[in-house]
Amino acid sequence: MEEAVNKIKSILVIRGITLFAVIDHSSEAEAIGMKMPNTKLLIFGNPKGGTPLMLASPSTAIDLPLKLLVTEEEKDTCSISYNSLQYLQERHGLSNDLIQNIAIIEALANEAAA
Repeated sequence: MEEAVNKIKSILVIRGITLFAVIDHSSEAEAIGMKMPNTKLLIFGNPKGGTPLMLASPSTAIDLPLKLLVTEEEKDTCSISYNSLQYLQERHGLSNDLIQNIAIIEALANEAAA
């Protein structure tokens, strides 16, 4: 789990993508006396990629910056989840050209999972 999160952080640095926040859902749950699997949400982006989408379809701002959710499945495994490009394209009526601005999400998830 932590290895996957650290790998994502490293990939973001290498690609020059800003990591805006890491939300540790499991730590927040623990703080109120509840338990959940280790779960972290990484929020990241690049204004060069996202701003044109928000200009074309202002509702896109609800889904930007991009997010990857890393959840511990078992002791040594985790899952990486994100909103697919197809979902975002359909939800906000984005053109094929514009959706490519955020196609990095799939590459990041695949690279982190490798």
